Amino acid sequence: MPELPEVEVTRRGISPHVAGQRITRADVRVPALRWPVPPGLDALLRGQTLRRVERRGKYLLLGCDQGWLLVHLGMTGTLRVLSDVTALPAAGKHDHVDLVFERCILRYRDPRRFGAVLWHPATAGDVLHHPLLSTLGVEPFSDDFSGALLHARTRGRSVAIKQALLAGDIVVGVGNIYASETLFRAGIHPRAAAGRISRARYDRLAQAIREILAAAIDKGGSTLRDFVGSDGQSGYFQLDYFVYDRTGKPCRVCETPIRHIVQGQRSTFYCPRCQR
Repeated sequence: MPELPEVEVTRRGISPHVAGQRITRADVRVPALRWPVPPGLDALLRGQTLRRVERRGKYLLLGCDQGWLLVHLGMTGTLRVLSDVTALPAAGKHDHVDLVFERCILRYRDPRRFGAVLWHPATAGDVLHHPLLSTLGVEPFSDDFSGALLHARTRGRSVAIKQALLAGDIVVGVGNIYASETLFRAGIHPRAAAGRISRARYDRLAQAIREILAAAIDKGGSTLRDFVGSDGQSGYFQLDYFVYDRTGKPCRVCETPIRHIVQGQRSTFYCPRCQR
């Protein structure tokens, strides 16, 4: 599933191609995604200029003249830039939505159709007040994110720290892969009760979250199954994993075999010696 690094890589990849460009049409071939694509999307978007491409959590926000297009990649979604509008490749089975510009095409592909393409009109107010965005936690690279915030927001909570990170109501973007990796770097056991972790350990965790996510973005994200960037290239951060998907392999730090458990129906990987 694309996590924050993969979505940010996508944002950076598509923005130079589409920001400032006029939308000539929107082709919706399969409207039945996680939520239905708004009917009449072509009429809504045709002739508008896409002004900017932003990100909130795992959502891409495409700011147009009259509102915002919200795009979520779901489990297997990608956004690809096709630069030759005169030789457009035929749409495949899983190519559900095209945004056609004068100079390029932005194609949304999603084999499992768990993603979303939604419209938020400017008349509905600030896009950050959209129901899908309004309850999200802070951005991990913002000044508001810190160990102090993690510590304060977890007091009295018995939930495991791994689950607290995945919930996204404290900090966004720390999905399953990066939760395992950041907890390893911070030396925190994934089953540790969130409310019992000290402020000093949360300081280390906050720093680990920033470092891991930044490194993943620099390396194009992680490609385990379907993810590719806007140019069709795979990410390669998975080559640097310390624990994720390394069950039984020696820890890169202490050589203890990496263990695998299931938390909330999601796989967790950790080193029993380095993470207490």
